[in-house]
Amino acid sequence: MAEPEKTETGRRETWAAPPAGSASALEAIGAPAYVVDEQGRILVANSSAERVLGRSAAELVGRDAHDLLHRGPEGHPLPATRCSMRQAFHAGRAAQADEDYFAHADGSVMTVSWLISPYTLGPGVNGTIVIFHAPEPLPDLGTRPQHAAESLTELERLALLAETTTQLTSTLEVDETLRRLVTLVVPRLADWVVIDLITERDEVWRTAVVQADGDRLTHHEDLQGPMPPVPEQSPMPLSRALRGVASTLAGPETYHGPPDSGIAVEQRRLFDATGIHSAAIAPIRTAREVLGALTLGRAEKPGNFAGSDLPLVEDIARRAGLALDNARLYQRQRKVAETMQNHLLPQMPRVPGLQMTVRYLPAPDGSHVGGDWYDAFTLSDGATGLVIGDVVGHDLEAAAGMAQLRNMLRAYAWSQKEPPSRIVERLDEAMMPITDVTMATLVMARVVRDGGGDWVLSWTNAGHPPPLLVTRDGLASYLTDGHGLLLGTGVNAPRPDATVMLPPGSTLLLYTDGMIEAPGQTLDDGLDRLRQHAAALAHRSLESFTDELLRRVHPPGLDDVALLAVRPPL
Repeated sequence: MAEPEKTETGRRETWAAPPAGSASALEAIGAPAYVVDEQGRILVANSSAERVLGRSAAELVGRDAHDLLHRGPEGHPLPATRCSMRQAFHAGRAAQADEDYFAHADGSVMTVSWLISPYTLGPGVNGTIVIFHAPEPLPDLGTRPQHAAESLTELERLALLAETTTQLTSTLEVDETLRRLVTLVVPRLADWVVIDLITERDEVWRTAVVQADGDRLTHHEDLQGPMPPVPEQSPMPLSRALRGVASTLAGPETYHGPPDSGIAVEQRRLFDATGIHSAAIAPIRTAREVLGALTLGRAEKPGNFAGSDLPLVEDIARRAGLALDNARLYQRQRKVAETMQNHLLPQMPRVPGLQMTVRYLPAPDGSHVGGDWYDAFTLSDGATGLVIGDVVGHDLEAAAGMAQLRNMLRAYAWSQKEPPSRIVERLDEAMMPITDVTMATLVMARVVRDGGGDWVLSWTNAGHPPPLLVTRDGLASYLTDGHGLLLGTGVNAPRPDATVMLPPGSTLLLYTDGMIEAPGQTLDDGLDRLRQHAAALAHRSLESFTDELLRRVHPPGLDDVALLAVRPPL
């Protein structure tokens, strides 16, 4: 009878001794194997199992095999309810699995396949035999240092994780997320950091290889770039991390043997070029997918990484995965919104004798994409309609609402043959019951050549910044007449029209508020700045006028910018 073991409740339990000859029978199998009793406790294990698991017989016998060995893909304990081996064991039937995960004594997780079958321990005593196989022997990771690195205190670890969460979740730009991740881990934890990311086409790209020399960070672009594909069965640390299997320790010895894949070749090159003597490699992942791998390396920094460092590295990588996933989703939405709006914005019509040019700048941070638009079209009476507008809201819904308003306004303007004020009144009446837009601002104008050859502008303004008229001589003034309420207020007040003649060679500028609004400045400051620069550029060609005006005013990027510039001939 084996030595009884004391349980958490304080009582002592016993388990049956293995039958005579069972040890030699397991040795004859050749593959790693062990036998458990009806409670799932290990009775005997062969030398192959001891070698592969990194545990002696004394460390195995008497222990619950599920609790000791079985793990999930990320190395966490596997609940018994999710364990197919456990279920088959309790049902007393044979079962097998092609890919599962066992814990090694050094804290790493190995991929195994296994076969279990009922096993008679003696008269009336049943058990189960477990035979398993690791696809490749565990590589010699060279990570049992004689001199361990100085570890962070528990308080320092918690502070680092809190800072990681704060830093990485406060940006929605992928590049900025990666930059912050680098500065969080070097030189605090390592003097090298390597980030491998999996692209949306399932290709691996070595995105960052950064060395910390004191407070200075050096990016080694010669070590960055595309990587070979991820092998499906490779037991090597980076390959496992990129499959999301587990975090692992590694050293230069890990990759000195014959390479099993192109990634192993690149890893050997990395260790040789950087002089890293110890590395911790963790998957960057979310609950949905694996995004890449984070490698922390020590070259000049004394001491090696230990198994106790892996939970901290895993936590940092997990937070990085969530931040990167959010940033990717955000940028994907931004790209969709930009593409949608660019397709919705119209081509300018050709009007004999009248020059027109447009510009559209999406907000760099992507948070305000969608609501701004311009339009120009020929009306049924031969006049040219001009529109500049801004739908309240900054997302795909705003872009969709903009398209609805634009199309409705075009239809009313073509069919009604009425002044701009009446057309906008009809649009305001129909906006709430027909569209999803709650509020919007716009300027609608008509440009027509009168009998004397002069170009005449008539317009109405629904809560939008006033048009700017700049003469050829540099006299600039805002057209503040014709101003009424924005769309969507529910107030059915009559809207005014205004009319002005456009001097030959003058420039009419219609724009959205992203051109004049900036943090720390009043709206009057923005209007004065726009007028000053527009007046100075009055002699430029229309294309040059708009480009240089954008460069000089330099919109702050907090909102989209739409411009529509019109110039009658001299």
